[in-house]
Amino acid sequence: MKNVGKKLTNNKKGFTIIEVVLVLAIAGLIFLIVFLAVPALQRNRRDTQRRSDLSRFVAQLENYAANSNGNYPDAGEANSASFKTDYMDTFRDPSASTGFYTIQAQQSDNTGVIHYSADAQCNDDGTLDTPAGGARKVAASIKLEAGRYCQDNS
Repeated sequence: MKNVGKKLTNNKKGFTIIEVVLVLAIAGLIFLIVFLAVPALQRNRRDTQRRSDLSRFVAQLENYAANSNGNYPDAGEANSASFKTDYMDTFRDPSASTGFYTIQAQQSDNTGVIHYSADAQCNDDGTLDTPAGGARKVAASIKLEAGRYCQDNS
């Protein structure tokens, strides 16, 4: 009868199941956000590399023209191994660690292909508009993982 008026207390220390589930749910949300953000960041990095490479390509076309009495190479010549070796020493598509970009006169829906044309200029949608109607006009376009990018020398 002595213990009838005393409060029963629980002296056990630890976490309740609700606290454990809450911590696991928060950790799961953090991991989900990270795993969704990382691929997008990688795509952006590859697209930034492609834009930079396209800018370098147009600059090297200018170098080629300066060494060739103002004449630009055609798409076949720009895709040749000698042009890539002489003007574009490390010119690789970021999606394919061993493959060079392909340079061609026709637009492609594949990444790693540069659409190049002399006597052209860029449209707002990233495609080429030929003819540009001006001397010494060149333009190049590349498919990104998110759209198209075009650069000309004007």
